[in-house]
Amino acid sequence: MTAVKPMRTPLGGDSLARTRKRFKEAGIRLPKFEELRKPGDFLKDRYRAIEQVDPNSADPLNLFRLHWYNTPSHPGLVEIPSHLVIPGELVEIDAKIVVMLGRYFPMINAHKVLPAYACLVPRILTGDFDLDKNRAIWPSTGNYCRGGVAISKILGCRATAVLPEGMSAERFNWLTNWVSHPDDILRTPGTESNVKEIYDACHELSLDSKNVIINQFSEYGNYMAHRFVTGPALETVFNAINSSGNLRARAFVAASGSAGTLAAGDYLKKSLGTHTCVVEATECPTLLKNGYGDHNIQGIGDKHVPLIHNVMGTDFVIGVSDKSTDSLSVIFNTEEGQNFLAENKTLSKHSLESLTSLGLSGLSNVIASIKYAKYMGLGKDDVIMTVATDGAELYLTELEHAKHKYFNRGLNQTSLAENFGRHMLGITTDNMMELTRVDRERIFNLGYYTWVEQQGVTIKDFDVRRSQSFWDELIDQVPILDEQIEELNQSL
Repeated sequence: MTAVKPMRTPLGGDSLARTRKRFKEAGIRLPKFEELRKPGDFLKDRYRAIEQVDPNSADPLNLFRLHWYNTPSHPGLVEIPSHLVIPGELVEIDAKIVVMLGRYFPMINAHKVLPAYACLVPRILTGDFDLDKNRAIWPSTGNYCRGGVAISKILGCRATAVLPEGMSAERFNWLTNWVSHPDDILRTPGTESNVKEIYDACHELSLDSKNVIINQFSEYGNYMAHRFVTGPALETVFNAINSSGNLRARAFVAASGSAGTLAAGDYLKKSLGTHTCVVEATECPTLLKNGYGDHNIQGIGDKHVPLIHNVMGTDFVIGVSDKSTDSLSVIFNTEEGQNFLAENKTLSKHSLESLTSLGLSGLSNVIASIKYAKYMGLGKDDVIMTVATDGAELYLTELEHAKHKYFNRGLNQTSLAENFGRHMLGITTDNMMELTRVDRERIFNLGYYTWVEQQGVTIKDFDVRRSQSFWDELIDQVPILDEQIEELNQSL
C-alpha cells in the first residue's frame, strides 16, 4: 500500500477506452478540482440541471456537489460555505470558534466524499484503475469508505468498504443500502482505534491483483483535495465574518483521522498565518505520549501517524476525552439537554438547532479549540477555524449508549448540569502540547513503524516528507489533474 505522487500520463490504453465508452453511455462528466474550489465561478450554469437531482442519489450530477458551497436543502449554491459560530455564552470564552459544516455534502452527508473522489479519479485518468476489472477497496473508520462506495457506484465499479465492527449502526445501515454485494461490507475487529486490523484485512485483499486498495491514510489525493478545496473555503468563511477587518485568524484545528483535513491548515498557514492544531483522544494518546488505547470519537482513527500527515508543519497536539464528546452529544441532541441549555444559557432556537450539526469528531474539534483559546489567552478579535465532518444524525445509536453510560440517573437538571459543567465549562489546558522541533521529530519518526516496517514504504519516500517543499509541490499536481479531466470530458 505504498503511495506515490500523481504523475502526468497520456490518456490512452484499453482501460481508458473502456472508461470513455462507459462514461459516454452513462452521461458521466467529471468535475475539475478548480470547479469544486470555486463552484460559484464555474458551475452556476450547470446547477440548473443539478438542482433537479436528489442529493442522496447515485446520480453523476452529484459529483458536482462535492464542495463546501451546498445549502442545507441542496437546491443550489451559497456564496459563503455553511458554517456556524459557536455561541460565546455557551463556551464562555471571548475568542470566536468558527465551524465549517460537512453535513451538506451529497450522498453521505459528510465531507469525506470529496477525498474519496480525489483518490479514485487520478487512477482512472492514468489508466491504473480499470472500471470493468478492478474492485476499489476503501479502508476507513466510517465516512471515507461510505464516500468511496458512493463515488464507485456513480462511476460504475465494484467497491468494498473495510471498517471496524464497532462503528455506529448508522454507517452500516447506509452501506447496506449502497453496496452491490453484501460481502462488500468487511467488518474488522475492534473500534475506532483499531486501524492496524483494517490494514491487515486490506493486505489479504491485496493478494488478489484485481483489488485496488485506496487507503485514505496514505493517499496524497486526500491531502491535495483538502489543501486545494477545503482550505480556500475556510478562508472564504473567515473573510466573510471579518467585515470589520479587525479579526485575526489564529489557528486551524482538526482531528488527526487520516490527516487529510489537516492539509487545509497548510493552506491557511500560508494565507492567514495560522497555527495548525491536531486533535486526538486522550484515551489513545499516540501523538502526545506514543500511547495506545480505545475510544469512541468516531472519525479520528489512531495508534499510528498517517503517511499524509505533514507532521513538521504541525504546531500543537491537543487531547480530548471521549467522555466529553459523548456527554456533550447527549446534551446537544436531546430534548432534555436542549431545554437545559435554553433555560441556563439563554441560547436562541437557531443556536440550539445548529448544535446538531456537530458529530462526535466535530465536538472534539470544538473542545480542542476552546483548549487552544484558553492556552493562548485569546480575546474577542481572535478566530479559531475548524470543521465538523458530519452531523449528529450519524450517531443516534451512540447517543443511546452515552445516555446510559454518563446519565444513569436520567436526563434531569442535576445530571445535565454536572456533565455540562465538567465537559464544557470545566475545560482546561491539560493534555496538550505546543510542539518544538524535537517533538515534531519524535512524532514523525513514530510513523516509521507503520509505513516502512509494516506497509512497505521506502525510506526515501518516507523521509522526503520532512520538507515543506514536498507538501507545497503536491499542489502543483492539481492543474495537471484538471487538464486530464478536461481532456477526458472533451473526448466523450
